[in-house]
Amino acid sequence: MFSASTPRLDEIKSVVSGPIMVLGLVASMGGFLFGADTGQVSGFIIMDDFVNRFAEDRGLGVHSWSQTRVGLIVGMLSVGALLGALIAGPLGNGIGRKKAMIGTCFVYFVGNTISITTQHAWYQIVTGRLFSGIAIGALSALVPVYVSETVPKQVRGAMVASYQLFVTCGLLTSYCVNFGTSHIKNSAEWRGPLALGYFWALLLMVGMIFLPESPRWLLANGKNEECLAALSSIAGEKNRNKAGFIEAEYRDIELLVGDAAAAGKSSFFSSFNPKGKALYRTMLGFLLMVCQQLTGANYFFYYGASIFRSVGISNSYVTQIILGAVNVICTFPGLWFIEKFGRRKTLIGGALWQMGWLLIFGAIGSQMDPSDRPVGGVLILCACMFIASFASTWGPGAWVCVGEMYPLRTRSHSSAIATTGNWMWNFILTFFTPFITQAIGYQYGYLFAGCNFMAVLIVYFFLYESNNLTLEQVEEMYNDPSIRAWNSSKWQPTVTADRVDDIDAPKEQQTIAVDVPAESQNSE
Repeated sequence: MFSASTPRLDEIKSVVSGPIMVLGLVASMGGFLFGADTGQVSGFIIMDDFVNRFAEDRGLGVHSWSQTRVGLIVGMLSVGALLGALIAGPLGNGIGRKKAMIGTCFVYFVGNTISITTQHAWYQIVTGRLFSGIAIGALSALVPVYVSETVPKQVRGAMVASYQLFVTCGLLTSYCVNFGTSHIKNSAEWRGPLALGYFWALLLMVGMIFLPESPRWLLANGKNEECLAALSSIAGEKNRNKAGFIEAEYRDIELLVGDAAAAGKSSFFSSFNPKGKALYRTMLGFLLMVCQQLTGANYFFYYGASIFRSVGISNSYVTQIILGAVNVICTFPGLWFIEKFGRRKTLIGGALWQMGWLLIFGAIGSQMDPSDRPVGGVLILCACMFIASFASTWGPGAWVCVGEMYPLRTRSHSSAIATTGNWMWNFILTFFTPFITQAIGYQYGYLFAGCNFMAVLIVYFFLYESNNLTLEQVEEMYNDPSIRAWNSSKWQPTVTADRVDDIDAPKEQQTIAVDVPAESQNSE
């Protein structure tokens, strides 16, 4: 049996197929939509036409933002996302992950239309971002669940982490688009980027139409034939003909679905039931998503323009592109870290690294003159090193953990609850950062350093290592009374079977036989 902490390259290659890659990339467009919508508004608030239309009129043709109004315009997306994340749980359970994701795209269209058609009413922009946020928040809860329930365990971490990669790509794309349209001296400078949002959402919606539903959701809802067809489609031509591949996956799902059915019908409140550590995992996921925000990443993206101005880079769009490029590039090694070193080591190492650079940032910025070029250079280095770490550890890692730690019967609800923690603190930091930085400046770095240390403690004492385990095996591990978080990387499954071992075993040793319909075996 393979070690849970050291997935082998040949094992990964043995299960990767074209349909799996397409599924991960298409579903992760939900993250791209989030990044694009989040990144573009930071450019809008410094565009002349946007300021003249929606900022306060100070008289004599002068318009400027109050901290409250700009906080609402920027932060209302997070408020909507919090609502959307809560809605996603019952919606995903009721109509399925796939249909729920398609439906939220229509909500995004509504929000984008409200924003793009406004003339001078700033509250219409706020309303539009609220609706767009509902869609983005729902997707942020649905995408990790859908991907984690659909792809094989050997690539689950990387595929779920692709959501964060697409968030960073969306951010960088919006920064570049803003830079390109900022030279237009009419409403097209901000309406143009908004119009592109229709295209990103359309890509996700159309792509999802051709993807299968989550096999686990299908089997949990008594759709056995559809489940087998979905597993066959996901396996692709390469894996479909392997003896026992689909059957072994079906068996793992069937075992967990049976346990969930025996436990009775679930509801939103099932996520708070101490039995089976459902409450434990619900609160842990919530805390992980809160910690992701409290690492300080949003602070650097907000405050980055001021830091870069101290060394002579005055163009805020260039600043955003530099930080966005670091964010995207460093997310790629993060996909490897998650699979190579596991979830726990990646998150703990990232938080410690971030804490160190935040302490340097706070000390240098508060004790020296940031306008001095060498000092400003150190601050820029701190910002880039922090973002490099976040992009390769906590950025993707938190989403991966939330996508795979919950039992099937509460997965959709618990994931939604966890995601609300992310959006709640996203709004708090977005809205209050201007006030806090005005009061304490670079000492803000000390606060985030302390939050990173808190994140280390939470991961070490409470997060179980789920690398290279099926979702069914993760469920077994959390319910093993002999295991604690700090020794969970040594745990080996005993009840559920390892798919790769089962496939490689002689046919007479494979313990189950599932009647796969002929049309499922032959379908793409």
